[in-house]
Amino acid sequence: MAAEEINSATTKLLTLLNVSALKSRNRDRGIDGPHTQTKGNKRKRSVAFTEDSPVETTSQEDAEPSSGIVNADDRSVDVDDTGYGDPEGIVVQFMLRHFGANPEALTEKSRMNVDQNGWKTTREKVGALTVVASLPPESTPLAKMLANRRAILERLRKPFLDRQAKQLQESVQVQNELLSILSAHFDLYHPAIPLDQHQCIREAIALHALDHVTKKRRRILKNNERVSNAKNASEPPEDIQDQGFTRPSVLVLLPFRSFAVHWVNALTSHTPRPSFQIENHARFLSEYGLPADAVDKLATAEKGTYPDDHVEMFKGNVDDNFRIGVKLTRKSVKLFAEFYGCDIILASPLGLRMSIEKEKSADFLSSIEILVMDQMNAMVMQNWDHVEYVLSHMNKFPSESHGADFSRIKPWYLDGHSAYLRQSILLSPFETPEIRALYRRKLTNTAGKIRVEKVWPALHVPGSLEPLFASFDCLSPQDEAGKRFDYFTTQLLPKLLKSAVQSSSAIVYIPSSFDFIRVHNYLRKQTGLDFATLSEYSSNQDISRARQAFFTGKKSFLLISERFHFYRRYKIRGIRNIVFYALPEHPQFFSEFLSYPFLDDGVEPTDVSCHVMYCKYDWFRLERIIGTAGARSLMQGYS
Repeated sequence: MAAEEINSATTKLLTLLNVSALKSRNRDRGIDGPHTQTKGNKRKRSVAFTEDSPVETTSQEDAEPSSGIVNADDRSVDVDDTGYGDPEGIVVQFMLRHFGANPEALTEKSRMNVDQNGWKTTREKVGALTVVASLPPESTPLAKMLANRRAILERLRKPFLDRQAKQLQESVQVQNELLSILSAHFDLYHPAIPLDQHQCIREAIALHALDHVTKKRRRILKNNERVSNAKNASEPPEDIQDQGFTRPSVLVLLPFRSFAVHWVNALTSHTPRPSFQIENHARFLSEYGLPADAVDKLATAEKGTYPDDHVEMFKGNVDDNFRIGVKLTRKSVKLFAEFYGCDIILASPLGLRMSIEKEKSADFLSSIEILVMDQMNAMVMQNWDHVEYVLSHMNKFPSESHGADFSRIKPWYLDGHSAYLRQSILLSPFETPEIRALYRRKLTNTAGKIRVEKVWPALHVPGSLEPLFASFDCLSPQDEAGKRFDYFTTQLLPKLLKSAVQSSSAIVYIPSSFDFIRVHNYLRKQTGLDFATLSEYSSNQDISRARQAFFTGKKSFLLISERFHFYRRYKIRGIRNIVFYALPEHPQFFSEFLSYPFLDDGVEPTDVSCHVMYCKYDWFRLERIIGTAGARSLMQGYS
């Protein structure tokens, strides 16, 4: 770390300590305000019973907010809890090697390797998965570093194994392979999740998150007991650094409220009744589901009416502004917990950003140890800037102490190194440049990172069409947008306009919103060119008018943005000529548009033309559409 970065971290920490000390003195002097009063001995007490003896606990109303401190209301049995096994056993020690006070993976050399991108990259097999592993140069082979299912606490593992016995073997294998990676605390990037595996993958990751929170909570309770027993001792225990600045340690970013329902279901599948009580569950279903009298046309439609991926993405509540805290205790899962008193945060990027900007604070993100981002392809379609904004506020020094006991905070938090230990889990059905860039630049886990790799088959082309792929030269990603626009306006569009056949009934499909606006403005300046547009901002009336004008031939060209098709998924009739200004990010969109001309009776493949513009920076899209082998063949001409 550079000298200025060390000085900055030290300054921030000293400022935080001074502010915390000042607030503490103010509370001791009773100068918080004229209404501040002490209640003396009027503290409420409650008794929690175990099989052997009663344990006196402080009620939740009196519990002071703290960082990772687990309050007395979080337990109903003694902290040794034989249901979990020995708290200092191999299961807990496996986690402490990465998230303990002195993690093995965090050294000055390992931080330098991350900062300089000095990974040792290998291609390996993890079960049926082909993965690209980026590991520290001095690390042992990946196969020796993977964990087994015994890394999960017994109390969570046993019910999970019972449920696996009732599942398909393929789903069980997927879960076990992912858990072996996650339990070894590697970052995981899975950009090839099939539609039918989403649920089993969520359940596996939810189990990993619950296991992490439970281990952390139990260690804090154990250390609380040690501190209490050592109050009269001359030398208090020293190895009790077990917390972060604030309590939340798991963040799950999701695109819509409906996916929050999926994740709560995944979490609660590991905390079944009657062993656990789910608090505020009825309120959660009311706010995150559809109204009782609403009809979900996607969920109730006959199979095949809408594409399966569209149904999975948009059924249920699709509000993209939400955030909810989940608090875990020994016997309950509390939904709608206050952020600084919860363990897991489920939120959308927009919802978190609005919360941060409103409160002018992101302190609740300062101690995130596991980050999960699900359905990242949808986040790319929403507003990627919100994702980058949230990530830029993670694992920073908080602006306030929030009642933290600094003697209990792990040293690497105080050193400003928590981002080097955060485990990130990125999930998407396919890869985009934005997600790959995030994987390369923002994932700084010194333990290493794993990327799942897939060999894509070529898509089936409806009607035996033969798309014409036209490449244009581009030397850098910064020039790509300009070079693409120049090729379209000087080469492809004039060629289409010269043809009486190809200059009518033509759609121009444009994935990028910036490119869409640029082409739209250019066409408006052209005389004698009639066109209509369909974008994500088009009203229902505008959509109906544009589709009708195009179908009847009143408009020769129809500009369509990818976001429009992502959200609406309309079938467009009257198409005879298709121009892909760039290939779609969603591969199924390509085959859908090639099938639309055949919605009209009497259309033959020879009546339809398709032009595709591409350059070497379109690799991800090409691979998903013409297959990995086909993309390599097409790219051979590029250096």
